[in-house]
Parts: sequence; structure tokens; C-alpha cells
Amino acid sequence: MAVNIAWVIDRLEADVLVFQGLLRGVETTQARWRPAEGKWSILEVINHCAEEESVDFKARLRLLLEDPAKDWPAIDPERSAVENNFNARELQDSLDRFAGERRDSIAWLQGLSQIDWEVAHSGQRGGPLRAGDLLVSWLTHDLIHIRQINRLHYEYHAAITPEFSAAYAGNW
Repeated sequence: MAVNIAWVIDRLEADVLVFQGLLRGVETTQARWRPAEGKWSILEVINHCAEEESVDFKARLRLLLEDPAKDWPAIDPERSAVENNFNARELQDSLDRFAGERRDSIAWLQGLSQIDWEVAHSGQRGGPLRAGDLLVSWLTHDLIHIRQINRLHYEYHAAITPEFSAAYAGNW
């Protein structure tokens, strides 16, 4: 089965609206709240997504399509979140940065033609990574972090209302 790039592009574009909806009305206290030591806040998640948009998925897919044998620069999302002080940023600015990076990615993806989705880069953890694998991982990355932000909302809600039970809502 061939990669349906138009469908993936549509989902990547639609996910911007999902992130915007999930973050609407989030106050600074909640945006910076972490459920536990070593866990990310909403701000860290959305800034990570913006960074991955520019230095990971688009950059690596471009490198793979241009020269599959070329080494990829190292990335370290955990360290970057700390070194770039993601948790001290403003939420709206961070969301706007993500949306802008995504617009650039969408425009770039729409300009691609005659892509060999089987071309692979070797040397990745887990073995070779094909262009098609990278594209579907890009979308999956969104879904993982959408789920993470939903969980952060759930955990924050529980933390600020400890005297009440949400058990009636059902199992999380």
C-alpha cells in the first residue's frame, strides 16, 4: 500500500486545530504544572512539538530524501526542554510557534513530488528507517502528544479538586 501523503498532510494540518482547542483557556499555572518530578508540563510538550517540527521530522525527511547515506544530527528532546527553558515560556507564543512551524512543514510536504517512500536511512535505533516510516511517525508523534496533553488536563483537574471524586465519569 502506498503512502497517502494527502491524507497525512490533512491530518497534520488538522492537528494544529486539535492542539489549539486543547490549549484554549489554559492559564499559566496549569501550563507550567508538572504532575511529578521528571514529567513534562503542557508548555514543555507544546514547545517540544514545535522543536520536533523543525529539527526532527521535516529536517530528517528532507535529509533522507536528499541523501539517504548522510548522517543525521543528534537530537536530545529531554535536554533541549531544560536548556531552552520551555517551561518558562508563554503558552500562546509557544502554540503560535508550533502552528508556524507546522504551516512551513505543510507547505514543504505539499511541494514534494515523485517520492520514493521506500528509500531508507540506516543507523537508526531499531534498524533502517524508510521515508514512509518517518512520515507516518510524524503524524503518530502528534497523536502521542495530544494524548499526553489530555492526560495532563485530567491529572491537573484531579490535583486541584482532591476533595471530590470523578469516579462517576468512568475509568480513565
